Amino acid sequence: MLKPTIYLAGRHAAFLAVLVAACAPYPQRVREAPIMVNGDRVVAAEGAMAAPATEAERRSIQATMDSIHALATADCAPEICASIARGELAIGMNETQVYAATRSVPAAWSVRRIGAAAVMVPWKPSAAPRDRVGEMVMVQIDAGRAAVVSRRGPQGIMVASRASGTGDVAQAKAAAAALIREGDDLVAANDLDGALNRFDRASVLDPEAADPQYKAARLLDLQLRPQEALMRYQRFLLSLEIERIQAKGEANAKMAEAIALAQQRIMVLERQVK
Repeated sequence: MLKPTIYLAGRHAAFLAVLVAACAPYPQRVREAPIMVNGDRVVAAEGAMAAPATEAERRSIQATMDSIHALATADCAPEICASIARGELAIGMNETQVYAATRSVPAAWSVRRIGAAAVMVPWKPSAAPRDRVGEMVMVQIDAGRAAVVSRRGPQGIMVASRASGTGDVAQAKAAAAALIREGDDLVAANDLDGALNRFDRASVLDPEAADPQYKAARLLDLQLRPQEALMRYQRFLLSLEIERIQAKGEANAKMAEAIALAQQRIMVLERQVK
């Protein structure tokens, strides 16, 4: 069960106080903003997807994309090669193939790496990479391959993940629940990076679960990673059937509080990452 605390709004409340309130009752730890961590990429101040100003820049970007396409298609399976040709990101693609399918370059993404796993979100949401289906929200890489793909389409965020049999789904949900409990224990031990790793893995195993998305969003928010925190809050709200939730009883009241906090943080973070 989600355990958000009451969000205390105030005109003069400090931003740090908001984050601490959002993450209570977890132990608090003051962290300075990272300079370069876990695959973060340096891009120009105007944004990686801004139109190149000169012909030389356009040629350089095109050369980079041509190199990425050559690497992506060098030894791909027929179905993956067909998806790249269509400009459609598919489950099972490696990171280079993700770039090729979305006709993007690495600088267009913010990539947080965890061993053989990674989480890719647009560096600048207002100029996010896209494929023929929709605008990219988040790509979760597991064991070097795309395992969960979130896009923004006409009807909102769409999530695609690896197909599983009925028994596999039950096992995956149980494993995800165990990882969430382990993550909560690591938060209590003040190991926020370890906790985030468990929530990441849980969200890959059970992409429809709201709990790991919300918990990951809170930690990312605290660690001053606004791009991914924003996407995680949006995924959290997507995971809920909000129109069916009625704030009756303690459990639903806490869920309604989590929804309100997520909506409020989305508005704040959208202003930061534009």
